Amino acid sequence: MKLIKQIQILIGIVLLSLSIVPACQGQVIAHEKQVEWKGFAKHCFTINDYEAWYVAPKNPLKGRPWVWRAYFPDWHTDMDSVLLSRGMYIAYVKAPDLFGHYSALNIWDDFYHYLTSVKGFALKPALEAVSRGGLYAYGWAKRNPSKVSCIYAEAPVCDFTSWPGGKGAGKGAEADWAKLLTVYGLSQTEAIAYKDQPKDNLGTLAAYKVPILHVVGLQDSVVPYAENTRVLVQNYIRQGGPAAVIPMTSGPQELYGHHFKIEDPERLADFISTYSLSARQPLNCSQFIENFGNLDNLAYKIRHNQKIQVAFLGGSITHMTGWRDIVMSWLEQRYANVDFKFINAGIPSLGSLPHAFRLRQDLLDKGPVDLLFIESAVNDYVNGTPALTQQRALEGIIRHALCSNPYMNVVLMGFADEFKLADYAQGRIPHEIQLHEQLARYYHLPFINLAREVYMRIQNKEFSWEYDFKNLHPAAFGQALYASTIQTLLYNSLNMKREEKLSRAFFPKAKDGLCYTQGAYLPLREANLEKGFKLISSWRPDDSVHTRAGFVKVPVVEGTAAGATLSLDFTGTAVGIAVLSGPDAGTVRYCIDEGPWKATDLYTEWSSALHLPWYVLLGDGLSNKKHRLRMIISGKCNASSKGHAVRIVHFLINK
Repeated sequence: MKLIKQIQILIGIVLLSLSIVPACQGQVIAHEKQVEWKGFAKHCFTINDYEAWYVAPKNPLKGRPWVWRAYFPDWHTDMDSVLLSRGMYIAYVKAPDLFGHYSALNIWDDFYHYLTSVKGFALKPALEAVSRGGLYAYGWAKRNPSKVSCIYAEAPVCDFTSWPGGKGAGKGAEADWAKLLTVYGLSQTEAIAYKDQPKDNLGTLAAYKVPILHVVGLQDSVVPYAENTRVLVQNYIRQGGPAAVIPMTSGPQELYGHHFKIEDPERLADFISTYSLSARQPLNCSQFIENFGNLDNLAYKIRHNQKIQVAFLGGSITHMTGWRDIVMSWLEQRYANVDFKFINAGIPSLGSLPHAFRLRQDLLDKGPVDLLFIESAVNDYVNGTPALTQQRALEGIIRHALCSNPYMNVVLMGFADEFKLADYAQGRIPHEIQLHEQLARYYHLPFINLAREVYMRIQNKEFSWEYDFKNLHPAAFGQALYASTIQTLLYNSLNMKREEKLSRAFFPKAKDGLCYTQGAYLPLREANLEKGFKLISSWRPDDSVHTRAGFVKVPVVEGTAAGATLSLDFTGTAVGIAVLSGPDAGTVRYCIDEGPWKATDLYTEWSSALHLPWYVLLGDGLSNKKHRLRMIISGKCNASSKGHAVRIVHFLINK
C-alpha cells in the first residue's frame, strides 16, 4: 500500500481503484478498494485480472484462519457472519464458467499464494462449496491435500455428468453442459467416461484425513443426492476419510429442492471453526528449499512457449507412480501452451554410481534436457555406496549433464528414509544429504531437503512415519508431500521477474578431478572372452526369479563356472561392471595392469528374490591412459548363493 500511495503522489492519481501493483511471484494485484460488508471491511481487488476479495474480521484470530468460498459467495452468508465474528476471514476469487477445470485451479493457486505469502493467511483454509462450487473445491483439494483444513459443502456437484450433464436422474442444464464440454475439450462420450470427477480419486485426500461435511436437500432434482453427495461420501469413507451428511428438511425446498433453508448455521459454523482452529498449522515447505541456483532458463522457455524436456533421474521412488506423475501433471496444467516431454529415468535399486555411468544412454541420448531432477540419497545409503564414490558419482552426473547442455536447469533432492530420520533425531545431518547440499551450493543449483522436511513435520506432529508416510517408498500421503514441495519450488521460481535471455550454467573447476564426468557404458563386444564366458544376445532367467525392466531380454556376457576368465582393454580413470545379481551370483577375482588380485562378492542381500542390477567399481582413481582388466570367476562364493554365476550386462568406464 505504501508503494501505491507513493505512485499516487507522484502522478496525481487519487482513485485507489485504478492502481496496479505487483505481488510476489509475478502476481499482479490491481483495482484495490475497500467497502463495507455487514459491518465488516471487505477488501476488493483483481489478481491477474480476476475479481477477488476477502472480508476481514474485527478481531482476527492468531494465524489468520480463513474460509475460502468456491462459488456463489453471496448465497447463505449467515454462517460467514458467524465465522467473521469469531475472528476468521472469508475470501473468494471469481473464476466463472470453468466448472473446476484445471484453468480455474491455476487461478486458485495464484489466489492461495497471494493470501498466504503476502497477506499472511493460514496455510490451511477451510473450503466452502455451494452447488457447482463442489467441482472447484474438490478439484483444488485433491490437487493440494496438504493445504486444506476441512471442506463444508451445500448440495455440491460431485459429478458433472449429473449436473450440468443431466445424464442421470437430474434435470441437467443444456447451455452449461455445452460450456463445460468446450472448457474441458471433451466430446459427449469422453465427458461421460471422464474419470476424475470430485467423487473419484479421493485416496490422497482421505490419507490426509481432511474432514468433510455436506448438507443436502433430499428432494433435490437439480443436483440429486444419490448421484453426487452419496457417491462421494461413500467413496471417501471407504478410503478412510472422515465424512458426514446432514439433510436440510425444515422450511421451503425451492428450485426443485436445490435451494433450502440452512438449519442452525451456528452449529455448521462450529464444524468449520473447530477443524480450522484445531488443525495443526503445517510448516511452510519453502523452508526446506535452498535456492542456491535458479530455474531462469526453464522460465524463459516456458514464457516463449518452447518445447521443453523434463527428466527424472533416481531410483524406485522416482520410477514408481507418485510424486513424479503429480509434478508432470501440474506442469502440463499450469503451462498448457507448452509442449512438454518427460523422461522417466528412474530405475529401482539404483543410486549415484549407476546413474553416473548410465546417464548418457538412459537420458542424454534422448535429446536436450531442459530440467533435470536428481535423487540418489536413499539408495546410496541402502546400497552402502562409499562416501568417495558418492562424491565422484554425483558430481560427475552434474558435470556430465551440464556439459551436454550448459543451459540445463538441474534440481537436487534428498528423499527420506528411516536411517536419515534417525540421524536427524541424534542431531546429525545424514552424509548423503550433506553431499547433495554441498554440491548444490558449489554448482549453484536448487536443493530440496525432503528428508529434513519429513523429519521436521513429524516433530511438528503433522503426521507419523508409521501410519501416514509408511516407509521409504512413500504411500500416497508421502508422494503428495514430496510433490507439494517440488511444486512450490517450481511455482516460486517460475514466477519471478528475470532477464529475457538464456544463461549458461555456472561451471567451476571440479571439486574432485576424478569425478565420473565421462561415465559411460562400454560395449560388451570390447571384452576378450577367453574361457568359460559367452555372449548371450537376449538373456532371460531360467528360474522363476524376478527381473528389472531394462535388464532382461538384453545382451549379457555370462559365465557360470569357477575358473571362467575374460579381459578388457580400456582407457580411463575408472572401470567397473554392472551385473545381474541373482540367487546364483558368484564371486569374481580381478586385477588391473598386472597389479594385485582382489575379489568382490556379487551376491547381495536382495539376490535370493531378484536378479538385481548391481553396479561394482573394480578400479578407481586410475591414470587416464590405457589399462587392462583381467577377471576370473572364483571357486569361492557367498554361503547363501546357489552357484558361481557372473552375468555382466554393462562394462563401466570413465574416460
